[in-house]
Amino acid sequence: MIPSIHRQGSSTFGLLRYLYGKGTHEEHVDPHLVASFDHLAPDPGRDPSATKQDLADLLDQPLHLLDQDQRPEQHVWHCSVRAAPDDLVLTDEQWADIARRIVAATGIDPGDGAGCRWAAVRHADDHIHIIATLVREDGRRPDHHRSGKRAQAEARLIEADYGLHRVIPGDGTAAKRTTSAERHKAQRQGRERPAREELRETVRRAVAGAASTDEFLDRLKDAGLLVRTRVLPSGDLKGYTVALPGDRNGDQEPIFYAGSTLAPDLSLPRIQERFATDSALMETIDGEQPERPTKPSAPATARRTTTHAAWAALLVLDHGDDEGAAAAQIAATGEVLDALAKTSALHTRDELRQAAWEFERASRSHTRAEFRHAQDLRRAARDLVYSGPAFGRGEDGATTAMAIDMVFFLALAAAHWHAQRQHAQQAEAALRAAEHLRAAYQQAAAEPLTALRERGRRIAPSLRRHHATTVHTALPDLADTILTEPGWDALAATLADAERVGHNPRALLAEAAARRELDTADSVSDVLVWRMRRAAGLPLYAPAQEATRANRPNHHVSAARTMPVPSASRAQRR
Repeated sequence: MIPSIHRQGSSTFGLLRYLYGKGTHEEHVDPHLVASFDHLAPDPGRDPSATKQDLADLLDQPLHLLDQDQRPEQHVWHCSVRAAPDDLVLTDEQWADIARRIVAATGIDPGDGAGCRWAAVRHADDHIHIIATLVREDGRRPDHHRSGKRAQAEARLIEADYGLHRVIPGDGTAAKRTTSAERHKAQRQGRERPAREELRETVRRAVAGAASTDEFLDRLKDAGLLVRTRVLPSGDLKGYTVALPGDRNGDQEPIFYAGSTLAPDLSLPRIQERFATDSALMETIDGEQPERPTKPSAPATARRTTTHAAWAALLVLDHGDDEGAAAAQIAATGEVLDALAKTSALHTRDELRQAAWEFERASRSHTRAEFRHAQDLRRAARDLVYSGPAFGRGEDGATTAMAIDMVFFLALAAAHWHAQRQHAQQAEAALRAAEHLRAAYQQAAAEPLTALRERGRRIAPSLRRHHATTVHTALPDLADTILTEPGWDALAATLADAERVGHNPRALLAEAAARRELDTADSVSDVLVWRMRRAAGLPLYAPAQEATRANRPNHHVSAARTMPVPSASRAQRR
């Protein structure tokens, strides 16, 4: 249940006219009174002899206790209280009780016999509106300081008492909600989402891996947005605003939004905190930094880089004690997700886009991010953006699956980190993002894992028994599970490849299993496949013709050793 305190107004009659009207889209059905300060207020919705002016005059009577120059100009208090979409439809009597509890909790009518006059109007199944006059019966002003927080606290109790959907308390770091007017406008214009949401996603994608303010602003323009900047007298950039070309007001002028109104961390100063503290993000040529990298990485290589950076970030979240560094890794994970959503193949794009959208809430908390600790992830996001789209086939598709698999575990680690610090909304958002990443992984991994499994099934029975013994020796507690999974065939092929190029399969397998928990994995063997092939630098995709050549040791060793593998720190290779 979500109570919302709206901006104070100056016309009681004007608000009642809206509440008892048809709504902007004929959405108000049977508007009527469910409760009032004295239980006797006239109801212009169901009493033919009552008018909206009658109700307005009754509510405004306490104003006349004050001299004209003492009356508050903004005297109309307005609170809407909305149930969740999956809640049962409440009765008028239940809504009346909820209205009385809200006005008592907020100080509008605390029950001392001299509170403000108020009325609760219902014009839909799922919500009510409470209107009150901000002068008490004794002529004093009500104590409604922090009424929004008071209403939220009472709503949590109401949810428990009525068995309603439990809303997770916020911490003030969420992006501003879209208004009903913005949603209705998007519907009229045939857009999937309101302009505010579309702009927020586009700006986040422009931030992903950007290394300078100029590059960020250029990306906004390249995305088709209208961009305005504000400059201080000193010549320094103060801020920016963005608009969709087709989103216009009644005068046909574009509607601009400041970055800070899209989300707290999209103001220009907060974005500039992300930019590199060294020159590593931008290639340097003759001592100058170009606006674009001159040598973009291939999509597969960029995804391998992303996997290494994500593993290093996992270590920070699991074992680091620097709060600012951990918060930066989580925020940079959002950049990686935005970059993956922008560049991955069509069959994974929707799930990755949803993952990035959900994780946006997890990337922001009251813990200030120290971005100098997250430059590896930001470089990875940059590589993803400038390496171009991956088409979901061959090595591109396989490395996409490997990267998503690692970022999935990173999202779970972020959820755990937030939960430990009672960041409830952020933890839940990270878990929702992880579910979308799980779905995206399944889509991306289907083809490369099928190829590996086919290779594994063609291995000679004696060699398969040899690799099964390796699994039993290295992982005695997991062996029975692994050997009965469909992914065992792919793991057998991976063990064979690792042995062929000179690795110790048992040691490599044990190391892969020890890197992090496997309890959340749908398939233990699939996770081990990606970890082993990443650690050993093995090609991730091997179609049938390559599998045939793989039976010739020299050919396979050559292919594996010439596969480009990004450099990694010792911590990344652990």
